[in-house]
Amino acid sequence: MNVLVLWDVDHTLIENSGVSKETYAGAFELLAGVPAQHRARTGGRTDPEILGDLLADHGYDPATFSSSQMAEALTESLKARRSALAERGHALPGGRAAIDALAEVAGVTQSVLTGNVKANAIGKLEPFGLVDGIDWDCGGFGFDAPRRWDLVGVAQQRASAKYDVDFIDLNTVLIGDTINDVLAGQRGGARVVAVATGSDSMEALRDAGATTVLPNLEDTAAVVEAVMKAVSPDAL
Repeated sequence: MNVLVLWDVDHTLIENSGVSKETYAGAFELLAGVPAQHRARTGGRTDPEILGDLLADHGYDPATFSSSQMAEALTESLKARRSALAERGHALPGGRAAIDALAEVAGVTQSVLTGNVKANAIGKLEPFGLVDGIDWDCGGFGFDAPRRWDLVGVAQQRASAKYDVDFIDLNTVLIGDTINDVLAGQRGGARVVAVATGSDSMEALRDAGATTVLPNLEDTAAVVEAVMKAVSPDAL
């Protein structure tokens, strides 16, 4: 049995309590040299999309800044807000237990699929004890691909290369909280277990086409069951 589980970060495993939007504002200020006047639009998008739109909203051409400049600004901005994240944010109930339970299932590899740059994905999970159990070699992160659904293929390729296993849509499960996560799975090639821990309701996630929808991660057995039922028997 070989299954690749890809976790979303914000509002799936953690609640950042506004620190994420503040991080984009800080990155904008590092790049533009002036404070942001508009709020970042997040919701399951990638860092280049979010920061690029924030720059454009202020009249700047995002192409003026390289991907490495934008990624470095985002990394530095979150570093400056790590204490705020630790104080105001929290791990969402059940996330740690779900990661631990899936780690006990033979053949399951867990990584992350997130719009965050890798350093910030680690930086967001580390304060809440959620880094362990995640294979950080196999994820898909902001700036790895222009669109969120393309990150699925990036993660599959990395995991396939590392473990010499074909990870495709039949044996890849994305766990996320937004309609954009559902679309990423549909377009990128993954089954989706959606959790209504963000702004999208269970009904909206179901209507978007999630394979399974859960209210949250608190029922560990239900999370494991949802993941394993989402995977095609042909891939097991």
